[in-house]
Amino acid sequence: MPVDTSAAALTTIGTPWLWAATVLVLLGLLAVDFAITRRPHAVSMREAVGWTVFYLALPVAFGFFVWWRFGGTPAVEFFTGYVVEKSLSVDNLFVFMLLLAAFAVPAQLAQRVLLYGIVGALVLRAVFIAAGAAVLQTGTWAFVLFGAVLLATAVKVMRDALRGGAHEIDIDKMRSVRMLRRFMPVTDEYNGSKLTVRRAGVRTLTPMALVVAAVFMTDVVFAVDSVPAVYGVTEDPYLVFATNAFALLGLRALYFVLHNALSSLRYLNHGLALILAFIGVKLVLHWAHGVWPVLPEVPTLLSLAVIIGVLVTVTLASIAANRRDARALAAAAAAEDEDRDRDRDELGGTRSPAEITAPRR
Repeated sequence: MPVDTSAAALTTIGTPWLWAATVLVLLGLLAVDFAITRRPHAVSMREAVGWTVFYLALPVAFGFFVWWRFGGTPAVEFFTGYVVEKSLSVDNLFVFMLLLAAFAVPAQLAQRVLLYGIVGALVLRAVFIAAGAAVLQTGTWAFVLFGAVLLATAVKVMRDALRGGAHEIDIDKMRSVRMLRRFMPVTDEYNGSKLTVRRAGVRTLTPMALVVAAVFMTDVVFAVDSVPAVYGVTEDPYLVFATNAFALLGLRALYFVLHNALSSLRYLNHGLALILAFIGVKLVLHWAHGVWPVLPEVPTLLSLAVIIGVLVTVTLASIAANRRDARALAAAAAAEDEDRDRDRDELGGTRSPAEITAPRR
């Protein structure tokens, strides 16, 4: 059997000037976010929607710039990778929501916690992207490795989704929390956005430090999944970084827009599992096509159509299931009211209360 051991030559649109401009814009946007969250405040829906629209318009404008400057292929790869990363980031938001609830984070501090999580995710993604590029340059066998990672993750996500049940986080069992508590004392109350305070001459952690550490640990897990996923769309390290950066930047505002809707997307994990499995198969086919040219590859446009189709399907299915459950609850409540009214009418008649409350046969 032929084995391909040749190194994979990575092509990129990322010139030094483009990298520098991208990093400067990214740092500028993060500085603005830190300035906004410097004074803790509860985020209004108007503020959250405004920033969400801005952070959704930004990648669209960038994608058209890539189309104009570098052509349609890298632009389609960017848009496809962005959709993948944005869909995975919604799952990040759901975990962040559970962490904020588990640590009882005050509403006015929530966006600062999210911002710490975004910065940590960006740093980790940059490290994983560089590592992924280095692995890809050693040979096309790396596509099999990335595909296997995604397929294994897809199986785990689907298994958890099919198992169902309420999602809960026990902060006392989290390794990051136990480790921090072992080395430093922790106050019982939050002190604004401070991570540490001095109590009786002793440097002490606040609960803010614990929740930030927990968020960073989840960032590691999500980076392991998301970077191979976007490498399944494009092999350009610059586009991989750009898709991750644009997908993560708007999470702080998007969290407050989707806060009430996140728990309603009951089939989100089912869809994410299918997307990860699809990209995993795409990566393996990409490797196999280089070894056996007769085997097909999955075009990027088809990938974009499949990913959007899956997301639309799971969203519509979640909405339909929620409406069905709402109708069932309304019907049960109406039936209970009808039984109560009938019992009230019968109580005013000839039957005794004991006969009315007796089980009906």
